[in-house]
Amino acid sequence: MSALDEKVDQWADALQRKADKAAANGGGNEKLAQMLADDAAFLRKLKPSLMKARAKGRAPTNQKPAEGTVAPSGPQLGDRPEPTGSGTSGKGGPNPYLVVGAAFVVGVFVAKWIDWRGHAHPR
Repeated sequence: MSALDEKVDQWADALQRKADKAAANGGGNEKLAQMLADDAAFLRKLKPSLMKARAKGRAPTNQKPAEGTVAPSGPQLGDRPEPTGSGTSGKGGPNPYLVVGAAFVVGVFVAKWIDWRGHAHPR
């Protein structure tokens, strides 16, 4: 493999890394990722040694176009199990509205008690 072939491989590797990064970002970048991966696969076929071999008839010239591969944009896991317990987060615990209501009632009670104790000992 010549130095120029290695340079072409490095360029193709760089394109493949950019394709994988674009696929990981998701959204509209997935279309760009597939195009970059296809370009990387095509660039690998443009190595000078392979072109020379094809010109001399030592390499096949009737191959179908290469299609690049891109890493999936998300994890490839199965369905998650249903959360157990009460509450909105599924982790159990008391109802948050009940906690806020209890804190309000306790706050009103403490305020009234402090006000009542203040009247007991005027200055």
